[in-house]
Amino acid sequence: MVCTREVGTLWIGGPLSWMEQLCLKSFVDKGQKITLFSYEDIPNIPKGVVWRSGREIIDTDDFIKYEQKDSFALFADLFRLHMLHKCPGMIWIDTDVYCHRPIDCSDDFVMAFELPGEHRVNNAVLGLPADSEILSEMLQFTSDRTSIAPFLPEKRQREMRAARDAGNPVHVSQQPWGVWGPLMVTHFVHKLGLEKHVLPLQAFYPITFPNRGKFLRDASYVKEYITDETTGLHLWASNKKPLGNNHFGLPPAGSYLEYLTQLHGINTALAPIKGRAKARFDGGLVDELDLDTVETVADLTGEARSLVLALHHKHDCDIHLVNADRQGNISKHHQDWINGYVQFLIDHDVNSDSVKVIENKKDLRPVDVICNLRGFGDQFKVPGLKTFLDRCLHSETRLFMDIRKRSGAFPFLKDYGSSVVLSDTVEEGRKVSRVMFTPKPPQASDSETDWDRIAQELAGKNGFYRRGIAGHSFLYMPRSKDTLVVTFDNLDIAMTKRDDRRPWGFSLIESQDWSMLGVLAGGWTWYREPWVYQQFDELRDSGFFKQFKRVIFYGASMGGYAACAFSVAAPGADIVVISPQSTLDKEIVPWETRYKVAWDRDFSGDFGDAAEVSKAARSVSIIYDPYEPLDAAHAARFKHDNVRHLRAPLMGHRLGSSLNQMGLLSQIILGALSGTLTSQEFYGLLRARKKFPRYQRELFNRAVARGHVELARTLGNYILTRNENNAVRRGLKSL
Repeated sequence: MVCTREVGTLWIGGPLSWMEQLCLKSFVDKGQKITLFSYEDIPNIPKGVVWRSGREIIDTDDFIKYEQKDSFALFADLFRLHMLHKCPGMIWIDTDVYCHRPIDCSDDFVMAFELPGEHRVNNAVLGLPADSEILSEMLQFTSDRTSIAPFLPEKRQREMRAARDAGNPVHVSQQPWGVWGPLMVTHFVHKLGLEKHVLPLQAFYPITFPNRGKFLRDASYVKEYITDETTGLHLWASNKKPLGNNHFGLPPAGSYLEYLTQLHGINTALAPIKGRAKARFDGGLVDELDLDTVETVADLTGEARSLVLALHHKHDCDIHLVNADRQGNISKHHQDWINGYVQFLIDHDVNSDSVKVIENKKDLRPVDVICNLRGFGDQFKVPGLKTFLDRCLHSETRLFMDIRKRSGAFPFLKDYGSSVVLSDTVEEGRKVSRVMFTPKPPQASDSETDWDRIAQELAGKNGFYRRGIAGHSFLYMPRSKDTLVVTFDNLDIAMTKRDDRRPWGFSLIESQDWSMLGVLAGGWTWYREPWVYQQFDELRDSGFFKQFKRVIFYGASMGGYAACAFSVAAPGADIVVISPQSTLDKEIVPWETRYKVAWDRDFSGDFGDAAEVSKAARSVSIIYDPYEPLDAAHAARFKHDNVRHLRAPLMGHRLGSSLNQMGLLSQIILGALSGTLTSQEFYGLLRARKKFPRYQRELFNRAVARGHVELARTLGNYILTRNENNAVRRGLKSL
């Protein structure tokens, strides 16, 4: 009887790359149930894939691996046997097996030859009866981690026996690749006479291991090998090494891999190939970054293309390419890498408006991420880095760089902050360390003292400035008694990332002659400090808010949380927020995976749960993207009758930045703050997003991902008749 059975697999190694996402999603898209086992949270599992804990199969923390290749394939070889035993009927598939069509099996045995000659059996796809003799024998064989396999070459067996007799048995982790994998499966298949159950190589391995490079060439080289017998395609994870070394961790243009990722709507830039065995590629640094948001990334050397591309697609950040020479001098004469880098970004769906080439020292600004790979401290002398550290660092900046032994880079960096070594390699006989650098926290004598002076000037004789603990402060700038706007900001951002060094929203509020109370945090604190609570209690009890006809609380993200939470100090106030959090209390929002820096803070008390305490406000206007799952989940927690949800689909968490790029932010916020913005007017203004490249790209990609090919084609042609959109043009070509 033919049936479609569930498939299962295992992943160890953090977030998935696009290759694993593609293979997992292919089973979902073809209608075959697939379960992914893991021993840790994986943040980017494709929708529709079932997740289960690997401890259901093997409850262990001993993840043995082939030590010579630094590969957990050995543990995966063991895990699949136990999975087949404990999950009768389930078929094992490696995470690099693509589903060409559902695995419909009339035979309890599912396996195939991997090379011509019909002898060697691969285990990338393996289905065995849970009570079968072959499974029992393999489980028995793998129970002894120093056993000597009878299928190894006789010379190797003699060496292992001699080592055992001398009291030094060879552990399986030191034995040849595949000893618990294809070598073992092949041996027991032939020993037990099961060849009739083995499918021809066309079933899963039409592109054999020696020919695996065809996946990186023109798609036609693969298509000619696919036959009616082909059920799956082993994409061969060993292709990751040339992908990482030669293609920036992305599918080569025109290749079969690019064809498949576009077919299944995989954004490869978001999840580049990060590593293979001991090899580590630049794109993998995106998983090392401990920042929740990135607004700008700067590349000093042109060597971080895959990382920069991943950051842009993840955070929609701006990209600065710094046109610096080996001494750190900046000029208008472009370095050799600049033009090719810009074209690479455009070819991979980055709008040219997001890319800026820095040709003058005065244009250097504080940025969130600096990339200095194979540059100052490695290929170039480290003093050339000084200009960029002096001008581009703020307290939350992260710097990725390579440091060659005896370059003097580690002592040089100590004056600026601290470094963590991420990996080490040996090049030309000298160790090179890849590090992530974090600046020293700003000292009170620096930004806070400057802010003290600026704030006191802004407050004037009729306002006030209060400086508290941990960098928190309150600044009141009196103007009209008609309206007071309370805003929330980060001191470091105000002082290091804005030319005017003013609180968020200052210019807009000043232009309306409204009074302003700026509340600043000393970092990513979410304002969870007793001193801040005390200030709001005192302002409420003293009648401060009552002197104004209208009070508005205004903020975005962390500031949006605070605007809602502290509005209870002025009952009847209006609230205008962009992409706010409702709380970061893990007992209330266990699904929130961002902002780990604040997870240990206390979100209880009178100013705690913003979704609950904001019910005291006259109105709450929340502007957010309903397609950003976490933002939408927070917005959904605001349920009281005073709430108005203003949805900005496909604009992202940083929709304030997107609205600003479209020239709409000031108009929308001004209307919201003045109380004149209707829902009808908001959605009327939002129609301008139809010309916004990011929105067009997201809309087109969603049509493709849902299989609406004709709709996507019509939409794509409509977009291109009105403006150039490289991402849509490439997507249309793939259709």
